Amino acid sequence: MELHDPQTVLEVRRLAKSFIAHLQGGVRLPVLADQSLDLRRGECLALAGASGSGKSTLLRCIYRNYLPEPGSSIRIRHGDGWCELADAEPRQVLDVRARTLGYVSQFLRVIPRVASVDLVAEPLEAAGMAADEARERAEALLARLQIPQRLWPLPPATFSGGEQQRVNIARGLVLPRPVLLLDEPTASLDADNRRIVIELIEEARDRGCAIIGIFHDAEARNALCAREHTVGTTREAA
Repeated sequence: MELHDPQTVLEVRRLAKSFIAHLQGGVRLPVLADQSLDLRRGECLALAGASGSGKSTLLRCIYRNYLPEPGSSIRIRHGDGWCELADAEPRQVLDVRARTLGYVSQFLRVIPRVASVDLVAEPLEAAGMAADEARERAEALLARLQIPQRLWPLPPATFSGGEQQRVNIARGLVLPRPVLLLDEPTASLDADNRRIVIELIEEARDRGCAIIGIFHDAEARNALCAREHTVGTTREAA
């Protein structure tokens, strides 16, 4: 079923997620219930809510790191049509991630001993770009994010928290995708680097990228987001 608004690129309906506490006798812990939202091209939507309300869980469900409860719907505009991510096959999820849906998490999880510049270039090469051009673009973005050139050939595992976060942001933004999920992208950054990251996200938004983000940083939230969605939660055991 096609949506009426041609600018809508993501539609979430009745999204619910619970976890099973196996060390507590299999108690079910509901985290999200009946979450619905729409996202349009060129807008940035802030997720609001108290700590523990399920904001990061909502992003991970959309990205399909977590499998939502039956009855949930996560529809994303992908290629010439729509993909229902809530029950998509793994190969479909991987294709959506490769071409349509980007995600910048709070923490950089990488393969040990892989150079930072290669980590950033990898999404471009996976999309079909020549290795030399992908590396040039990766280097340009790392330079803009003020990662010293001497660090580019090194794996980021020993970098500072702020340096790791900037590598993470570079990897998430280097390939323009129609939809982008951001989980506290400026949390570990000083004022100067925070400004650069805000500029990069603004540029992506102004190109038409649709963004959902968790922004505890009021400066970033006010600069980027026109509206917000409040995430509710319950902690009662079921």
